[in-house]
Amino acid sequence: MTPLRTALATAVDRLTAAGVDSPEHDARALAVHVLGLKRPSDLLMLDHLDQAQARAYEAVVARRAQRVPLQHLTGWVGFRYLELEVGPGVFVPRPETESVVQWAVDAVKAEGWTAPLCVDLCTGSGTMAFALANEVPGAIVHAVERDSDALAWTRRNVAHRVAAGDPEVVLHLGSAEDALPGLDGTLDLVVSNPPYVATSETHIPDPEVLDHDPALALWAGEDGLDVIRLVEQAARRLLRPGGLVVVEHSDRQGTAAPALFTGAGGWSEVADHRDQTGRDRYVTARWTGVAS
Repeated sequence: MTPLRTALATAVDRLTAAGVDSPEHDARALAVHVLGLKRPSDLLMLDHLDQAQARAYEAVVARRAQRVPLQHLTGWVGFRYLELEVGPGVFVPRPETESVVQWAVDAVKAEGWTAPLCVDLCTGSGTMAFALANEVPGAIVHAVERDSDALAWTRRNVAHRVAAGDPEVVLHLGSAEDALPGLDGTLDLVVSNPPYVATSETHIPDPEVLDHDPALALWAGEDGLDVIRLVEQAARRLLRPGGLVVVEHSDRQGTAAPALFTGAGGWSEVADHRDQTGRDRYVTARWTGVAS
């Protein structure tokens, strides 16, 4: 028998030495996973690990120390009010995207749309699409992803969300620029968290990102705006006059991303917004219906 407190302390030390950003959180999350518990507070009910549990915990901590993403080890990620399956082959959602969804939810409510027609371009695991379906009553949500490996995870999450009682999100395998040709000029809302890392940004320090997030979900040309340009073009095609778009971007693109929309013409109310950490994070705009 191994005292749980000792096992946790050893794990924290090992993860700290490996450079993991949140060693205490991750040590506890991995213990919850290995022990089949529901929440970290459940650890308070346990004193010891048996031999099999101790071995399993040591093994998963060792993988996290090798900088395998926590979410790949537990198999899921929490996002707003949802739990989504993730793993190798799909981008792991980040907390900063929650502010993008909040803007979209608030905007739909402010517009008074009762059955908004929405699409999530570059959906990955379906993060924003499933959040909209969960939080916006009456929303009809499509999700588009070009990577078939990522879309396999999205399909798993569709099944989970439908079983939980949410409306079914309609999935499409394809690129943002060619998305939903039959719905041109009809959508109320386009959301996207596209790839936005510039190929010149080779300084990214996190092995979890460079070694485990799919390249298709990261890189976007020399300035990091290549895919955002495609999303802007798709949004102007898909949105009805008065429709809205919100696009996440790098914290280094708080000027460049809005300028892309302003320079393209046809957009009003172009604005940039910060996330909960105070960093430039997403651009919003309204389609006027009049291309310049």
